[in-house]
Amino acid sequence: MGSEPVEPFANRDSPIPVVSVTAPDEPSGSVSGVRTPSSDKGSRHHRISASKLKHKLDSLGDILNHPDSPGKMSERMFTMLLSSVLPSEKLDDDDDDEHPAPHVVDRRSRKYVDRPNFSLPVMSSNFRRFNGRIGVAFVAQNRAIRLFTWRQPTQTMSFLFVYTFVCVNPTLMAVLPLACCLFFIMVPAFLARHPPPPAHLPTDLYPLDGPPLAAAQTIKPAPELSKDFFRNMRDLQNAMEDFSRLHDSIIAQLTPLTNFSNEALSSILYIILMCTSCLLFIFAHLIPWRFVFLISGYALTILGHPTIQDMISTPENATLFSEKEHEGRSLLLNLSKTDIELETTSEAREVEIFELQHRALHDEHGEYEPYIFSTSTYSPLSPARIAGDRPKGAAFFEDVQPPRGWRWSDKKWTLDLLSREWVEERMVTGVEVEIEGERWVTDLHYEELEDWDSPRSVKSARDSVRSRKRRVGSGSDSEREVLRRAWEKSRPARKGEWRRRRWVRGVERVPVSGGSD
Repeated sequence: MGSEPVEPFANRDSPIPVVSVTAPDEPSGSVSGVRTPSSDKGSRHHRISASKLKHKLDSLGDILNHPDSPGKMSERMFTMLLSSVLPSEKLDDDDDDEHPAPHVVDRRSRKYVDRPNFSLPVMSSNFRRFNGRIGVAFVAQNRAIRLFTWRQPTQTMSFLFVYTFVCVNPTLMAVLPLACCLFFIMVPAFLARHPPPPAHLPTDLYPLDGPPLAAAQTIKPAPELSKDFFRNMRDLQNAMEDFSRLHDSIIAQLTPLTNFSNEALSSILYIILMCTSCLLFIFAHLIPWRFVFLISGYALTILGHPTIQDMISTPENATLFSEKEHEGRSLLLNLSKTDIELETTSEAREVEIFELQHRALHDEHGEYEPYIFSTSTYSPLSPARIAGDRPKGAAFFEDVQPPRGWRWSDKKWTLDLLSREWVEERMVTGVEVEIEGERWVTDLHYEELEDWDSPRSVKSARDSVRSRKRRVGSGSDSEREVLRRAWEKSRPARKGEWRRRRWVRGVERVPVSGGSD
């Protein structure tokens, strides 16, 4: 008797959602089947199993049994909605691609900026919080639409007057935010606390003094599952569609002109923009910007008038605009074909490979055997050699592939006959260089003699270094480098276990076709 009446649940002329559970062997064309997105290879849909659906319904029933937790109910609803839309695979932003592009920075990756990874519960919670607070932006959007579509001409004319004052005197831009704060935030807040008198007393003055008659208004998020909450969802849905259409329209118009799919067209456009930028950099102060912004603002506002829109939206005008756009594009194409001459020859480079041969160190009279074709010289002081790693590469010439994006321009590899030049260029030491014959660069293995570290040997080596410095000059090499070279020449040595020679071959860029006019 004393309890509050409970609002009954009734069907208000709306279709009741029905969920039907099918057996696993039921054909896919069955009417009762419930299809949900999936990531299966054979089919893009799958049916929800009976046990899984029962578990979801039981969990939903537990939440419904607790009327004091509406937030949990909405959270579960949005989680189920998102889980039915998103793929079942785990999307990890940290996973590397199968073929990552070198030197390409992904500015949306967590490696670029450390941000929380995707999470379905967090996504659901953030969406509900965002949707409950986005109503202010949609109210401003609706007001702007009404303003620029001339729903109330007096408001649009008032906006044009204010816009005229701002264009004539741009310093008013500093006053405009403060005035908007006064008239659109503080005045409505004061009127909420001091409401006007009733309409049946027109002679009474507005009570500007006295105590407030109402509580101060505070901006609160829209309650979940309320009417305003679903209105925000509706407006958010429409805003996403508007953004998608605008994005696709801009991409369709600008991308063919700026992505160099047609290199001649993009090149002539680049030249035009560059020349325009240089001219504006010099003569921008001579342009009457106030007049330009005033005329542009009036033109855009007048274009939003319903009468002007009806005049523009005729089939004849649509055909005329399409023809003018085609003529402008044709003019740029003809200009690009006349003045732009693209390079037709591909970029050419030269790549190298080192043929490595090996023999046992103790087998002084043995033959060197082919080992590998490597991009590294594997010299005695190379990092891989010092670390004890074996050289990496291909076993045969046929296995050596050109760099990505390049192709062979020469039919076969050519032996580099200038072996001393590449040895000196890489500052390879501890090797013997053949300047004739097969041009092998062989390691030298120094014998460890007992009398090598004697004071007499060191003194003789140092004397030879000093005499060489007097001949060559003190500024040619450091004393330590000269001493090391004299040390190598003075020590007895024999051929080591590795030798290499350099092969070269020409490559050229692979042209990418697909340019469109």
